[in-house]
Amino acid sequence: MAATVMELYGSKVFNEHEMRERLPSSTYKSLKATIEQGRPLDLEVANVVASVMKRWAIEQGATHYTHWFQPLTGITSEKHDGFVSPQADGTAIMEFSGKELIKGEPDASSFPSGGLRATAEARGYTAWDPTSYAFVKDDVLCIPTAFCSYTGEALDKKTPLLRSMQAISDQARQVLHLFGKDVERVTTTVGPEQEYFLIRKEDYDKRLDLVLTGRTLFGSAPSKGQELEEHYFGTIRPVVSEFMKELDEELWKLGVPAKTKHNEVAPAQHELAPIYDTTNVSIDHNLLTMEMMKKVASRHGLVCLQHEKPFEGVNGSGKHNNWSISTREENLLDPGDTPMENLQFMVFLTAVVKAVDEYADLLRTSVATPGNDHRLGANEAPPAIISIFVGEELEAVIDAVCSDSPYAGPVKMKMDLGVDVLPKFSKDTTDRNRTSPFAFTGNKFEFRMPGSAENLSDANTILNTAVAKALKDFVEKTSAAADFECAAAAWVKQTLNDHRRVIFNGNGYSEAWEAEAERRGLPNRKCTPDAMIALKDPKNVALMEEFGVLTKTELFSRYEVEMEHYSKIINIEARTMLKIASKQLIPAATAYMGEVASAAAAKTAALEGISTKAERKVLTALTGYTDEMSDAADLLKETTDRVCAMEDESAKAHAFHDEVLPIMARLRAAADKAEELVDEDYWPLPCYSRMLFYTE
Repeated sequence: MAATVMELYGSKVFNEHEMRERLPSSTYKSLKATIEQGRPLDLEVANVVASVMKRWAIEQGATHYTHWFQPLTGITSEKHDGFVSPQADGTAIMEFSGKELIKGEPDASSFPSGGLRATAEARGYTAWDPTSYAFVKDDVLCIPTAFCSYTGEALDKKTPLLRSMQAISDQARQVLHLFGKDVERVTTTVGPEQEYFLIRKEDYDKRLDLVLTGRTLFGSAPSKGQELEEHYFGTIRPVVSEFMKELDEELWKLGVPAKTKHNEVAPAQHELAPIYDTTNVSIDHNLLTMEMMKKVASRHGLVCLQHEKPFEGVNGSGKHNNWSISTREENLLDPGDTPMENLQFMVFLTAVVKAVDEYADLLRTSVATPGNDHRLGANEAPPAIISIFVGEELEAVIDAVCSDSPYAGPVKMKMDLGVDVLPKFSKDTTDRNRTSPFAFTGNKFEFRMPGSAENLSDANTILNTAVAKALKDFVEKTSAAADFECAAAAWVKQTLNDHRRVIFNGNGYSEAWEAEAERRGLPNRKCTPDAMIALKDPKNVALMEEFGVLTKTELFSRYEVEMEHYSKIINIEARTMLKIASKQLIPAATAYMGEVASAAAAKTAALEGISTKAERKVLTALTGYTDEMSDAADLLKETTDRVCAMEDESAKAHAFHDEVLPIMARLRAAADKAEELVDEDYWPLPCYSRMLFYTE
């Protein structure tokens, strides 16, 4: 009999239930104090935890363990070590110590570091993150960890994330103390919405561009795209439904709270959304989700595409970051029924507004990737301009606060749907703005800019730290005041007036908004090379160093890593285009022209004076497109070779964007026009219609 959801859920996780059941009481209490209060973990306690964790993992079929971490590029990394320890008498025992649980030593020289580590300096350390549960995957005990160099610099994305979570907790606790509330910890929570495409493996295997780059470098628009909008929330294909069912089960085993699944806007596009969790745990879960999506898809003859823009002309895939901040007792972003009278809420709301406005350029770096550059600003995703949507009700509250004018409050209306049996419900005073990059959605903010392939650690690290800075400013301005509430209200008013420019409730897709944003002085950095310079801005360096999240050296190293990574990605795409164009597309077009020319000659031979207008038209057009492909390919190779030889990584990245990408677009345009004329039997690449509208 198949296992129930309750039996499946968390069965592969060494979670609190397992700890409480298996660990000695004193060990469990000590570990809980480490998890909840950040207390150091004693090595003796770690030895007990390791022993029990090993026994549990072996029961789950595990033979190895790994320190599972997040490098600066890619998604996750792991090196498997066996539990088995051979003995002198020819037998073996299974060993796993507290030291091995707490610390690992992978080769740090093989991971990108932006100059932090020389190749000869191989040693690095992984450190157990006990707040994120260990789990068994593929018969391996996976221990979530941070990753740092021998000299202590962060070489991963989790380390600064954990530092930022501590920073915002410390500052939020001080704020709450001023409101007469003493709490041990304040946590940020995240619920990532993962969008993705599913296509048939047989089509994927025929597309070198998808195999090597994750996106289609060629492909003419299908006659039907997403304009009918029938795919969104539509009936799920049977093969996709089976995939989703198995994916849910695999994720539930790993304790990932997968909740919502549905078709997205584009054909063959889907979404999975979990229940929110503590930020670092939620991000670990999302990285697991991305991995499991690919594994499960392969079992169903499918391939999961997580690139932000795998298909030109249809919606790309994002990963909305639903962020909030709370204690055990309350959500600090919950406005309640009377937000105007909720001073605590107004302080935290104002802190977020201030943070996003002051550090919009830094926040922009967290979503800047070669793939996401194709998505942002394409009237399917937010623009590159960062603004905040707060909705009509909160905007009215802010107006009243800033101008000292009366606020009447929202008028609660009942929506009558005109059918007696349907319930009447209150009309929400806050709509959702799909064009806003950073939207308030009732008790959280939805950061809509991250791309589907991204690790959300960067975005949340920056957001946490920026909000921590704003909260610190509040404490400094109000803690010594004789009348705290008066001082707090004055801070809210002044701060909102200073940063209202970032609030925009209108259409973020419009040209008018781009002009208005420029007038307001909001940054609009449209591509990754332009965005990344913010990592070196003294203002941003000062922020990260103030809270011990990242040092100047660590920030500069990340700039180097990101610029180098951008160049590598575009170089791979350019060279893949060259190979496909020269070895597949131009020969295919030429062969088809030969077929058309032969048909025209046969017609003329059969009947003197017969019209060959149609054939000549095709031959003329295809000759032009083929020549254009050939010329563009030659120029692309020449330019790519020259840019690759540049030594300065910043200059190289800008050159790839400014010089190489336009030639790639030129080559694609010619090829896509040729595809529309060449018979499908000759064209070697599966077309968009075949890939997106497959049937079982």
